[in-house]
Amino acid sequence: MSIVYAFANQKGGVGKTTTAVNVGAYLAAAGYRVLLVDVDPQANATSSIGVSVPDLSRSIYDALIGRATMVDIIIPTRRPRLSIAPATPALAGAEVELVGIEGREQLLARAMAPVLSRYDFILIDNPPSLGLLTVNGLTAARDGVIIPVQCEYLALEGLTRLLQTIRLVRARLNPRLRIAGMVLTMYDARTNLSQQVAEEVRRHFPNQVFETVIPRNVRLSEAPSYGEPILTYAPSSAGALAYASLTQEILARARRSDAHAVGASALSAERTPGGGAE
Repeated sequence: MSIVYAFANQKGGVGKTTTAVNVGAYLAAAGYRVLLVDVDPQANATSSIGVSVPDLSRSIYDALIGRATMVDIIIPTRRPRLSIAPATPALAGAEVELVGIEGREQLLARAMAPVLSRYDFILIDNPPSLGLLTVNGLTAARDGVIIPVQCEYLALEGLTRLLQTIRLVRARLNPRLRIAGMVLTMYDARTNLSQQVAEEVRRHFPNQVFETVIPRNVRLSEAPSYGEPILTYAPSSAGALAYASLTQEILARARRSDAHAVGASALSAERTPGGGAE
């Protein structure tokens, strides 16, 4: 069974999509079968991985409303072993349209169920909100939520609401949900502010923040416009090295966690960067 993580933060511009896409690319490069699930109406994960959104005839929206299955909508990317369940702007109306559907918070989990055995990792990129789509993403996240936190002023602002939502989802919809980790993003070592924010976040969440810090990096900002992950766009850049390191941390935490007993087979063999098991 897949290891399923949601990437969430209701604050926009914190590197959530960048993190989901690039961790997915590095996991695929390490030999894991990876599915990105884009549930953000902005469809940034979809376009960032090189898929033309206007050319899509079906998307995750169709799977949520039952007009298609996940198998129908999943498409391969240019990266071996990396596929995507794409989004389109049609998702923008889903929040309203899905309200009247029974079990609306579990639509994504139900849609994903038939493909769980096909992938080692499923990474859900949620919209920058705490609405119904994000609740669906958290409910489907069998193995936890990864929270990107921007190293800028008011970084902790709004985290309280996100943590409350996570607690509610865990209590009512997904008892397996936990914080799988927090990622410090857009770190600028030249500024005192970045250092202060990083220290503050680590002080509040001492056991949950990943050691790897994602730097503010021009190459990371450029890569999505070329439809490439940083792994192929600028593999020797500081951003690429950071995401390679973060991916190794995520793998290490997954191996250690008892919560992954069902999906442990996905991690039972060491993988080589080229893609095969050693």
